[in-house]
Amino acid sequence: MSLVDYLRALGAYGELLRQMMWDLRRGVSGSELWRQMYRIGAASLPIIILTALTTGMVLSMQTAYGLHRFGAKNYIGNVVGLGLVRELGPVLSAIMLCGRVGAGITAEIASMVVTEQVDAIKALGANPIRKLVTPRVVAALIVMPLLVMIADIVGIYGGLVVGVLDLKITAHTYYRSILYTLKIRDLLEGLFKSGVFGFLIVTIACHKGLTVRGGTEGVGKATTETMVIGSIVIFVSNFFLTKFLLML
Repeated sequence: MSLVDYLRALGAYGELLRQMMWDLRRGVSGSELWRQMYRIGAASLPIIILTALTTGMVLSMQTAYGLHRFGAKNYIGNVVGLGLVRELGPVLSAIMLCGRVGAGITAEIASMVVTEQVDAIKALGANPIRKLVTPRVVAALIVMPLLVMIADIVGIYGGLVVGVLDLKITAHTYYRSILYTLKIRDLLEGLFKSGVFGFLIVTIACHKGLTVRGGTEGVGKATTETMVIGSIVIFVSNFFLTKFLLML
């Protein structure tokens, strides 16, 4: 793609956001919102829980390996808690959601474009943005922070299991180190990041689905691009969000 193509795609994405923001003034269908919340949130719980659990366990083991040489093994909870709540919880949950939800949204909408169902919606006088985009974006903004909260809790308990059973530290020591280190601000910053990530994932997925070209081959290409672009955007935006939040 040339620079002109990238700028054109960026302009189309901006136009999608403008139409979606305008449509939000009319509200969202409750039934469709609940359906999307289930598909994005509840259906993603198993993979989010598994990812958070193993991440917490591995982080606990790696932290213990590094701190043991300095006799600071009791500080495992500090590192696990901060690492999960501020960074790993939001970022890894967003990556999992990008692969599962983002790719699925792109494939679904792109298939509708290829089979001219979106054109049929327009012909009937309905707005495809209101039907296909807005409910998904609102649902992601609601469920993504909830998923990250669950991921944080599961990851912290995963670190606790390893700490108690493998590293021989007491649960009381682990809990006290977390309560001493974590602040409400840490939790709020992680939840803020998760909301931004959810918004970016779903809007990028909808944009790639609505602008698909090339028939069924284009559907596969758009799905792959969603996963790649979405992952890159998550990592890049995480840096700038972290920098911004630290400046506050």
